[in-house]
Amino acid sequence: MKRIISITAALLITLCSWAQSPEKLSYQSVIRNAGNDLVVSAGVGMQISILQGSVSGTSVYVETQTPSTNINGLVSIEIGTGTVVSGAFNLIDWSTGPYFIKTETDPAGGTTYTITGTSQLMSVPYALYAKTSGNGAGPAGADGNDGADGVDGATGPQGPQGNIGSSGDDGVDGTDGIGIAQTLYVSGDTLFISSGNYIILPSSAPTLLGCTDSTALNYNSLANTDDGSCIIPFSGGIGDTHQGGIVFYLDGNGGGLIAAPTDQSTGAEWGCYGTQISVATGTAIGTGAQNTIDIEAGCTTSGTAADICANLTLGGYSDWFLPSEGELDIMYLNIGQGDANGLGNVSIFASTYYWSSTEFGSNSAWGVFFGHGNHGYIGKSSTTSSVRAVRAF
Repeated sequence: MKRIISITAALLITLCSWAQSPEKLSYQSVIRNAGNDLVVSAGVGMQISILQGSVSGTSVYVETQTPSTNINGLVSIEIGTGTVVSGAFNLIDWSTGPYFIKTETDPAGGTTYTITGTSQLMSVPYALYAKTSGNGAGPAGADGNDGADGVDGATGPQGPQGNIGSSGDDGVDGTDGIGIAQTLYVSGDTLFISSGNYIILPSSAPTLLGCTDSTALNYNSLANTDDGSCIIPFSGGIGDTHQGGIVFYLDGNGGGLIAAPTDQSTGAEWGCYGTQISVATGTAIGTGAQNTIDIEAGCTTSGTAADICANLTLGGYSDWFLPSEGELDIMYLNIGQGDANGLGNVSIFASTYYWSSTEFGSNSAWGVFFGHGNHGYIGKSSTTSSVRAVRAF
């Protein structure tokens, strides 16, 4: 059977005035196919059910919707606004929970639902406040709206982006690119660059000092003295122990990423709730280190997930950082799944959310659940999650 992975991103509850029952639920999922590729810019059919009591409980409300995924494979809907199949959303008695949300998906956009997922509807700050407060619920809602205005004001981060452009003018970006992606070595009368370019040296060129180890990436056959610059490529594989941790990603050029062998925390906050670190939004592999630097610069609170990693010294190395969402995802896929490389998550990871360094907004950031690989954005300070530091080699 064709396998599509629907990854829950978040559930946000919008309360009406005077702390009445929710009018609707905002729901997001990331859709992946059997090859773990994102299903992008495609219409899907969904049936959403609110279950009471347990994951197999009674359906108190059922509706259908036909949304489309965006270029990142993300689908966004508002539960309570679809085509009603049964029940009435505004008549649900939320005090008689727990409640669970069951999603059924047809990736072809019809009603042949082949993918099913169920997760518990958890309390969020607004709901918790409404539960324990009486007349004070109205003012709490106003505070929440002020926070949302702060997110809208994020147009200001264009200033930091301008700083990045200035660094490029100074040649900083160019230097980083050469240091990471390019390797120079000499063989005979030719100077090679790992990208495929080369330069023929004149016959009168002086003898070059450098690496004399023929197994190194930058081997110099003309060298008569080894200056200690030999770069020996990593010869192991995913799951091997190397330079203070466990290798979970290889870049194909002799380097990659290493995860710390144990958690650095099982209950840390992301930190700086209500403050947007607008440049800490990198999701791809290779962006976690810069995200961590930006978080440390914009959030001075100690003991946060990024701060724990930035100040970690482990295995003789002190260049650890909090992984980006993409780096955390590949960590789960390569060494966090029970069926991958013989490394079960029981032995090295907990079945819980791990923080990434990728910010979602002023009040939340992305995490990955290592029990099933779901991605979700969760409250920076209202939620504590596990921390696993990584480093590049």
